[in-house]
Amino acid sequence: MPSPVMVSEPQQRKPSVGRDSTWLVGADLFAVALAFLGQIILARMLLPEQYGWMVIAIDVYASLFLVVDLGLPTLLARDGTQAPDLVPRAVHRMYRYQALALIPFALAALALRPDTWLVPEMPLALMLAALLTAVAHVGSYAPRSGLRVMGEARWEALTKVIERTVTVLAYGVLAFLGVTEASAYLWAFCAGALVGWLAPYVLVRLVAPPRSSGVVDWSRLGPNWNTHASLLMASLPFAVTLGVLPYVVRIEKFLVTLQGGSELAAVFHVAQLAWLAGLVVPAALRAALLPVLGEARDSPLRVRQALDTSLDLCMGLLPIGLIGGYMVVALLAPVAFPSEYFDGTFGASAVDLFIVMLLGWALTLLATPTYTAVMTSFNPWRFTGFIFIVLLFAIAIGYVAIISLASTPGGWLRAGAIASSLSAGVLLVASWLMSGQVGWVRARSDDWGLALLGTGFFVVGLASSTLWWVFAIPLVSLIPSGLRALQSTRS
Repeated sequence: MPSPVMVSEPQQRKPSVGRDSTWLVGADLFAVALAFLGQIILARMLLPEQYGWMVIAIDVYASLFLVVDLGLPTLLARDGTQAPDLVPRAVHRMYRYQALALIPFALAALALRPDTWLVPEMPLALMLAALLTAVAHVGSYAPRSGLRVMGEARWEALTKVIERTVTVLAYGVLAFLGVTEASAYLWAFCAGALVGWLAPYVLVRLVAPPRSSGVVDWSRLGPNWNTHASLLMASLPFAVTLGVLPYVVRIEKFLVTLQGGSELAAVFHVAQLAWLAGLVVPAALRAALLPVLGEARDSPLRVRQALDTSLDLCMGLLPIGLIGGYMVVALLAPVAFPSEYFDGTFGASAVDLFIVMLLGWALTLLATPTYTAVMTSFNPWRFTGFIFIVLLFAIAIGYVAIISLASTPGGWLRAGAIASSLSAGVLLVASWLMSGQVGWVRARSDDWGLALLGTGFFVVGLASSTLWWVFAIPLVSLIPSGLRALQSTRS
């Protein structure tokens, strides 16, 4: 029989920036490696046109249906530490709201077919698989947030690895059978997403502390949870934000597709693969930091401590990500993917595009602490305004660079990469100004200066094939503080 200590351990765990970041970043990087393998299979088995179809279908419906999330999992991640025993009930409550929100969006998608606005020849089977995949992903957010607020980020991390493993194994089986239809691979992707939904749902029920019988006291999670109206009003800013957020990282790809079609979308996507994979790092760090800041936001000292820990992690991961990302793309991608993505067949090499995007990845990583601080502001509409500002700048920059200034396939691709990195710069500066932490940003100005200058030298050196990248070597001095932050168990 388990000892009393073992039985009570799950109830005593609390979120931790250092420990949870270690689990989530590690799992996301492993999942990214699997995803990279999956993308190699897709690029090898599908023609560029069909590969582009699959990419656009996933992006369109992931963007459209994310708003069905309603911002409720974000609210749970912020408030769930107050009453972890209520988390399973909170997940079920959120599902009821999300199911009602899903109905009009699904009907509108079936009637309007927004995927065909970008790719008129998009098959219906791809649309249906992409729609169900988007719904499965949204469904997984609530139980994963629940695991995280209970201090069980390790189980959330496991579910991400399981989801990606199922997807890549399914791709492998289809490739072994010689299947070359994009819809078959998208249904395999959907199967992985469904497993990724079921696994955290089961785990959140298993690891939650036992709940006392009687009437559920939602006020233990905070006053916003008392009524349907108050809960939906509290989550509304996050819901609006989620309806906008996907376009911040996809707007350049959509504009490139409008100008050059699905084949250019495929090239841009290959260039984005490692970049998007790298974005799981700041996403994981934000996920670990959010419940900690949510619990500590009444204590300026604890907030500063959590921000310091998060920034140390970001700084330490910066040189590793820059060097590792470039090595993976420059050395492995041309071997793994068909040559037309790298030999200029479509006007530009995916490696050259990725080098430019590295700057945007670094700026997004460095924005993690203040980005999350905006999310946990006492006025959640501030975060909505923040995302709208970033999106408007991204649209303006993308339109000018891709639509107005570029005139060739290669020009559209390069302009998209430049616009992506410039938008990330707007993200960083806006997060500084709107987080309420300008004093903290100034206090760490030496670290910011080293990180930004070093990143600039690294990217310019690689892009121009010069030795400017040598001036980025001091970035390695940031790694020790990052390692110490990863080893911390409390923020």
